[in-house]
Amino acid sequence: MNETIENLKSLMQKGEAYFQTASPEKIEKKSDGKWSKKEILGHLIDSGINNLQRFTEIEFKPKPFPIRKYMQNELVIANDYQNAEITEILNFWLSVNRQIERIMAKQTTKSLKQEILLDGSQIETLEFLMKDYVKHLEHHLSQIFS
Repeated sequence: MNETIENLKSLMQKGEAYFQTASPEKIEKKSDGKWSKKEILGHLIDSGINNLQRFTEIEFKPKPFPIRKYMQNELVIANDYQNAEITEILNFWLSVNRQIERIMAKQTTKSLKQEILLDGSQIETLEFLMKDYVKHLEHHLSQIFS
């Protein structure tokens, strides 16, 4: 888990540096009906919120813990990230991920083996879910940086 945590920290640093220096035109530009870079960051906030809830609730719920999907596109629209101040959404994203980092750091070998249920049938572990969260973050940050 230490490698995953270090990767998360590195991604937060890179994301923060990018958004602190990128021009508004660059981060707000939309093309082909796809999310702007600002909206991708907003999606990462929504992902962080949903995963933080998952990472903390698993401790108290029956196992395997069912992973509920969330409405990604609808949340980006509802939260109107495109019209939000970039410093606000950047700080929100950083705060959520710092809390996720703390939750990851407190996990034990035993707690990381807690079972989750994906798509109603696939059994995985909390460790898988945490690593997958960071991979998802990395994927979307590479979209932002391109």
